[in-house]
Amino acid sequence: QVQLVESGGGSVQGGGSLRLSCVVSGYTYRSYCMGWFRQAPGKEREGLARIDSDGSTDYADSVKGRFTNSIDNVKNILYLQMNSLKPEDTAMYYCAADRFYCGTWAIATMTLSDFGYWGQGTQVTVSS
Repeated sequence: QVQLVESGGGSVQGGGSLRLSCVVSGYTYRSYCMGWFRQAPGKEREGLARIDSDGSTDYADSVKGRFTNSIDNVKNILYLQMNSLKPEDTAMYYCAADRFYCGTWAIATMTLSDFGYWGQGTQVTVSS
């Protein structure tokens, strides 16, 4: 049974940094597409970043240059390093995974339901 558990969220002042982690267990496929999404109250869920087993990455314009998506294939942990945080980054953050190849997909066009597995989320709050 595949499980994803996010951690690393919290409260930070604007301009600060956080690193989110997503521990993946029970995933036995060699290929993967993994992504990060967020949803703020009253707003639609937004795709932020994705990475696949070929190393291809893509970022939403809203986080490009500030967020970095990486994966530790030995520990099966997906990371999202978030720098220069802004109050508008305040949201619940989710990681997601599936076995399809997504190297040609733009994260901005992807939804959480494109993935077969996702976590419960971790809250990020950025104060001004």
